Amino acid sequence: MRALTYDRYGDDDELRMVERPDPKVGPSEVRIRVTRASVNPVDWKVMSGGLDPLMDARFPVVPGWDVAGVVDAVGPDTPEFTPGDRVAAYARKQVVSAGTFADYVTVRVDDVAAVPDGVTDDVAAALPLAGLTALRVLETLAVTKGDTLLVHAASGGVGHLACQLAVAAGATVIGTASPANHDKLTAIGVTPIAHGDGLAERLAEVAPDGVDAVADLVGGVLDASLAALREGGRLASVADPGVEEHGGRWVWVRPDGERLGRLLDEVARGALTVDIARTFPLEHVAEAFALSREGGARGKLVIEVSSED
Repeated sequence: MRALTYDRYGDDDELRMVERPDPKVGPSEVRIRVTRASVNPVDWKVMSGGLDPLMDARFPVVPGWDVAGVVDAVGPDTPEFTPGDRVAAYARKQVVSAGTFADYVTVRVDDVAAVPDGVTDDVAAALPLAGLTALRVLETLAVTKGDTLLVHAASGGVGHLACQLAVAAGATVIGTASPANHDKLTAIGVTPIAHGDGLAERLAEVAPDGVDAVADLVGGVLDASLAALREGGRLASVADPGVEEHGGRWVWVRPDGERLGRLLDEVARGALTVDIARTFPLEHVAEAFALSREGGARGKLVIEVSSED
């Protein structure tokens, strides 16, 4: 199979397209013929060695944690799926090695979800990590009807999904974003506010009584978050473990096929929208990484590995 790999930590110049054996299918696994993957900032952060203190890497590494495609084979104890089923997964493993930027990937069956009719592979591949992170943050914060929630980086891949889910739950949502993305937030029922210098003062004007909960999806906003929180408010961050020193929660998301299936169902019925900025062929992942690193993409970056047929 074709696989995009790197042999050591470094920058995008380390990426190489190579031929590797198709992965074996072990017990409790499915092998997926990958049609689409997607880029998350963690992909290039892992490649730079940023997660080495936390996760072992086995080189050569195939990057990529999001996948959509078709079941190609199943393990001996895996009746949940059959070859030909359309599926998606957040395919993170305990060791960084066999990712989704390849023709095939094996995934634990518990991490896999069926893709409903009407949901494209592009959308199914763009959803797993971002959608599960959004859901996990909101569950950690116990966001409910009547809450006022502040979401930092609200127009990003995770933020846009978290905002939609919070609005659907009945929360009042305030979202920080660049002015160019304010209309995008207004369209989903979010009150937009510009990020950057003076954020705490602007938040005090928009929410003079404070907010019940803060979802930090970008980092570097702890002071503004604490200033905006009401007494007894809840704080969670996916980017700043320092929130734990202030009673907050640092959130990591687990692969979870059941929860991913729920999110895909919401997409299928039109209750959740996944923004896709661009699609790149597998050979151009370095270009997608560069765009992700710049932070200018207005939506998810999808990798086309093969056709959906």
